[in-house]
Amino acid sequence: MNPAKVLRNYLETPGKVVIAPGAYDGLSARLIAEAGFEAIYMTGGGTAASRLGQPDLGLITMTEMVANAAMIVDCTGLPVIADADTGYGNALNVVRTVREYERAGVAAIHLEDQVLPKKCGFLGGKQLVEIEEFVQKIKAAADTRRDSDFVIIARTDACTVFGFEEAIRRANLCVEAGADVVFIEAPKTMEELEEIPKRVKAPCLTNVSGPASKTPPLTTVELGKMGYKIGIYPALCIGPVLHGIRRALKVLKEEGIGWNPSEPVGPHELFAAVGLKDWNELEQKYVVDKKAPANSGSV
Repeated sequence: MNPAKVLRNYLETPGKVVIAPGAYDGLSARLIAEAGFEAIYMTGGGTAASRLGQPDLGLITMTEMVANAAMIVDCTGLPVIADADTGYGNALNVVRTVREYERAGVAAIHLEDQVLPKKCGFLGGKQLVEIEEFVQKIKAAADTRRDSDFVIIARTDACTVFGFEEAIRRANLCVEAGADVVFIEAPKTMEELEEIPKRVKAPCLTNVSGPASKTPPLTTVELGKMGYKIGIYPALCIGPVLHGIRRALKVLKEEGIGWNPSEPVGPHELFAAVGLKDWNELEQKYVVDKKAPANSGSV
């Protein structure tokens, strides 16, 4: 079963909540799969930070995002929900964006209603396109997909720009245009979080970013009780990496120790985490038997 069909089945299963930790590269994707999760979220902010060393301000291109998504898909085979920003332009750009992400093998993308250059959903100063333009972009995405199981997620940032009621209105207009799932970014209160699944006429996704974000944090149990179908955790993997690298560099700089004495990581552990066993088995399948007699026949 292809990953899009798997994700679609999850969405249609009563009581099922898809928990998708955020991957930013192949290693984080493999560790998410190793931990037993059923889906992966490719974070746009994490991709920009890891691949470009730049903030989430619309600086990364569609081709760079698609390349990262394709690598993450290839590493695990799990359904990947990928950030596709604004679709990288107008409705025509959305057509190409859907084609490229679908070709990369992702199960779902989310498209947002910000103007270019976009910003991370938790940053200020965002501007949104008119709802009529956004609806046409969602319609273009739904019309373009080749696989009917490919999931189109409409994300709106209206909650922090125009208010909660406008976010709900935009969400439902996008559902009418063909969106399969709705993602209202940055609700500000627990009451708003509770209202979204009740008032949106489609399965809902929410962003769980912890107490440092504008949105109240939810447990996985709370997600299910509120009626959400997908919870994404964009910073779950890249956050610890930021702190871990800083600590390791500080120890090396100040103490001259280039490893963590309490948790040393050797090359074998690292390579095992990224599939060394599978590659070793593949190598043995194609190994050349040097003891076999050479072919002495003439041509």
